[in-house]
Amino acid sequence: MALIPATIVTGFLGAGKTTLLKRVLTEAHGQKIAVIENEFGDENIDNEILVRESGEQIIQLNNGCVCCSIREDLRTTLSDLADKKRKGELQFDRVVIETTGLADPGPVAQTFFMDDEIAENYLLDSILTLVDAVHGNQQLDERQEARMQIGFADQIFISKTDLVDQDAVDALALRIRNMNPRAPQSRVHFGEVPLANVFDLRGFNLNAKLDIDPNFLNADAHAHDDHDHEHGEHCDHPSHGHHHAHDDDVKSFVFRSDKAFNPTKLEDFLGSIVQVYGPKMLRYKGVLNMKGTPRKVIFQGVHQLMGSDLGPPWAAGEKKSSKMVFIGIDLPKDIFLQGLEQCLS
Repeated sequence: MALIPATIVTGFLGAGKTTLLKRVLTEAHGQKIAVIENEFGDENIDNEILVRESGEQIIQLNNGCVCCSIREDLRTTLSDLADKKRKGELQFDRVVIETTGLADPGPVAQTFFMDDEIAENYLLDSILTLVDAVHGNQQLDERQEARMQIGFADQIFISKTDLVDQDAVDALALRIRNMNPRAPQSRVHFGEVPLANVFDLRGFNLNAKLDIDPNFLNADAHAHDDHDHEHGEHCDHPSHGHHHAHDDDVKSFVFRSDKAFNPTKLEDFLGSIVQVYGPKMLRYKGVLNMKGTPRKVIFQGVHQLMGSDLGPPWAAGEKKSSKMVFIGIDLPKDIFLQGLEQCLS
């Protein structure tokens, strides 16, 4: 059986997760989708599009999609769905998991890597985060879970932009980009998201050419992470926008070098920082130039889980260089950058 692609949808209450899911479930896209719900939300998706019998955990919708709730844990639910698909009892092409508004998507993502049975049946495609333009700034100010949801995202949708003036939306978008420059952003109305922006994003695909936002890597690093200078509100640098008002604990930084890494040193260093800072490391990703390897090495991680894979060979004449992006909570940038520097050959 081919691996079943899975998408995690996260975002605070009111950001439009349910609207997006209803759209995905009811649109005529020819795909059969299983939606797994964490049933702590105020409004469950099924209120309008299906009638649930209280005893049932998995409901087949009239369009062939499936809806189920997490009664025990996600692992059990995923395992049950895969089992029913294998036996031909349920037909579906992919899974969408809606987390509760307060959830940290990390443990949900880790389920797909840590459990062998789940890893043999599913392919985690991406984490989508919805942000409500009306309340987004306040939620980011007050709730670390909201900031973590931004840090984890592979794709960010800003909803309700029609209810807020353009400058405020731009400022929110800039703030989010400073937290997570690797996730493309789009502004959406009423969950009307093109499905091409929802499925098959390959946010966790190690073999893809580096899917950190290319604009981010091409941009000068200072546009993102050297905002520490003191002149505060008097700074007239055009790219700073409203950024100074928010010193968010979720931040990103980039390491780059044209020198090759020493594989043993790098492995030891990454192993040690993951031991210490793993819970605060939300997403990290890179394309590495390793000594003695004619191919690019693609690496990425979520919290303490890290993986790497051989990518394509370096092309003739291509400049060999390493680029890594780290997104996390109060990560000590200097320790990371100095440590990585010491791992170079």
